Amino acid sequence: MRGRTAWAAAGGAAALVLVTATGAHAEGRGDVRVVKTVVNGGGNVIVGTAKTIRYPVDITIKDNSGVKGLTHVSTFNKSSAYTFATWNDDSSCTKKSATTSVCRATLTIDPAWIADSDDIDSNTVAGVWQVNATVKAKDGDYWISDHIAEYKVKRAAQLTTVIGPEKVAKNAKVTVTGKLSRANWEDLKYHGFTGQQVGLQFKKKGAAHYSTVKTVKTDGTGKLTTKVTVTSAGSWRWYFPGTTTTSLKASAGDTLNLK
Repeated sequence: MRGRTAWAAAGGAAALVLVTATGAHAEGRGDVRVVKTVVNGGGNVIVGTAKTIRYPVDITIKDNSGVKGLTHVSTFNKSSAYTFATWNDDSSCTKKSATTSVCRATLTIDPAWIADSDDIDSNTVAGVWQVNATVKAKDGDYWISDHIAEYKVKRAAQLTTVIGPEKVAKNAKVTVTGKLSRANWEDLKYHGFTGQQVGLQFKKKGAAHYSTVKTVKTDGTGKLTTKVTVTSAGSWRWYFPGTTTTSLKASAGDTLNLK
């Protein structure tokens, strides 16, 4: 079945969790409130084709009676409301004061079931996501908090660099090739990412950092090729800055020495 759903383990059985988006609002009872939310330590969530990803959502909650915890957490694409992330009702709270606690929920994305979680091309679900949560206080107050955070869920990228031979004469011209690809969440394979601007970077032997020498666009299969003049020994690599839906990626450096 494909729809706006995500599978989660619950009590040893498979539970179907339906997540739908609503307009930005919050409702409940009392003075309990979410005052801050940080997803994945402030970083993007990068999802490939095989590895299960687990990432934290840290929610700071305040109530004059003290905080009891989380009773619901959900996350989904901000525009389409589709999701393939699940929360398994596990959370822990750290008391910061008599009125304030930080409660952590862990969300899970398993690439193996992404394609079965919706009835569209799952790759379109990459991009900006939002978090909703229901929080509870010790005195029974609760609050259904919509849109308490935004973050990005991105398709993982892969990038290679090949340059040779390993030793060349000074001022020799050499060809640098590579390929940029990204995870396809429908077939769980990496496909060439076409029409993307990728920087060719060089780090002189003994230097600490790479610098961009030129920018090259990937062809119809995601391949990169260009020629450079070698004036000193050092390491070459490709660098892709990423997009809203695809992660940044720097390839491993390939070293050239002078004869």
